[in-house]
This record gives sequence, structure tokens and C-alpha cells, in this order.
Amino acid sequence: KVDYDVCSNYGNWLYSAGIGNDPRDNRKFNMIKQGLDYDGNGDYVRLWVPELQGIKGADIHSPWTLSSAALSQAGVTLGETYPWPVVTAPEWSRHISQRPGGSPHPRGRRGPAQAPAQHKDRGIDFYFSRKKDV
Repeated sequence: KVDYDVCSNYGNWLYSAGIGNDPRDNRKFNMIKQGLDYDGNGDYVRLWVPELQGIKGADIHSPWTLSSAALSQAGVTLGETYPWPVVTAPEWSRHISQRPGGSPHPRGRRGPAQAPAQHKDRGIDFYFSRKKDV
């Protein structure tokens, strides 16, 4: 059973988009942090995104950061069986390298297996700022 409340759902979508009612400046919804906080092992993602079922644990929240070998072992090919992220927000980095509970990932800080050229070093701030000459 999935609970649903129209007002709450609409408000959450607005908040996630960065246009909701929040008195704090520069507030952003961090999808990676939320995934780790509320779906630490990735079971919910695995249920609704079967393309990522081969990825173990919390790595499922950021598959683009895995090595080519890990992706191959999981049966994932970025750009073919699963898309590259549209944006990668800079504030995600502090959560990507951590497992649930705050312990560092056993392989240390991981970089992308292959960065999408058109989005390299352009976090979400780039897309929503007025200054585009960066």
C-alpha cells in the first residue's frame, strides 16, 4: 500500500524543485543524502529500478561513480542500460563517498567511471544561476 496526500505530494515536489516555501537561504534537496538516510541498502530503488538490481548496497544511489568493472559485474552500462545523470550537484560529493552510518566507502573516494562531457563540472547551481559564462 502506498499512502498519498495531494497537498503533501505537491508541496514535496515544489520543495524538491527548489521553489517550495522554505525560509532558509540556498536550501537544496539532496537526493543522494535522502537516499542514504531513508533507503540505506537501496531496497526501494531496486524494487522500482530493475536495471540497477545488480548493484549492491548503497552504491545503487550513485551508479555513475562506480568503476567500469563494478558496473560490468552488475550488468549496467551507463548511457545504454541506465542513463547518465542529467546534473551532478557539487553538494552530493560529501555523501557519495560515504556508506550509511557515516563510515567511508571501503574503496575510498570514488570518481566517475566516465564523466558525461556535456555536464562535466556543472553542478545544479550552473543550471539555475543567471550567470552562464562559467
